[in-house]
Amino acid sequence: MAASPYTVSDVMTHTAVAIGREASYKEIVELMRQWRVSAVPVLEGEGRVVGVVSEADLLPKEEFRRDGPRLPDQMGEASKADAVLAVDLMSTPAVTVHPDATLAEAARIMARKRVKRLPVVNALGMLEGVVSRGDLLKVFLRTDEEIGEEIRSVVLAELSLADPVEFTVLDGVVTVQGPLRDRSLVPVLAQAVRAVEGVVDVRMELVPEQ
Repeated sequence: MAASPYTVSDVMTHTAVAIGREASYKEIVELMRQWRVSAVPVLEGEGRVVGVVSEADLLPKEEFRRDGPRLPDQMGEASKADAVLAVDLMSTPAVTVHPDATLAEAARIMARKRVKRLPVVNALGMLEGVVSRGDLLKVFLRTDEEIGEEIRSVVLAELSLADPVEFTVLDGVVTVQGPLRDRSLVPVLAQAVRAVEGVVDVRMELVPEQ
């Protein structure tokens, strides 16, 4: 069953702000404010991603501001409170994603790693863009007409159902109706429709043919 050809490259931001290893704390804060982002990738050489500095990496500066000096070998968030350069602030290795990854794969990485943005890198680890949670939600901006056309031309066409199944799409919610003699196809059809990018929910109102 052919699925919607939506990958990270379809929704990512191609022009991404990034910093070098020697970027200062204040420079990073200013860039985040200016670009309205919550994290920036750290690059070295000709653009290879070696880490990411996020708001979480910057907050210990305020959190531990009154705690006094820390031991050189002290690890964790407290140690980042003394850092002034990106190389000491960044989280490494960077959590990244490839441009040909599916949106579901990117969403799983974000959820598992608890991050809001992912640098998009090629096979050599070079930065190609950034994808955010908001970018992944862009597929839900597809119109009902676009979703319906894909269901009609891809899902129903490839399943080649013997029965005349009909459907409606309203605000991304797909309601499938009609008779269906082969009940084993109900979960197959529901899964195929749900896989269409932009579908919010699927409601199956199929009945056995009389």
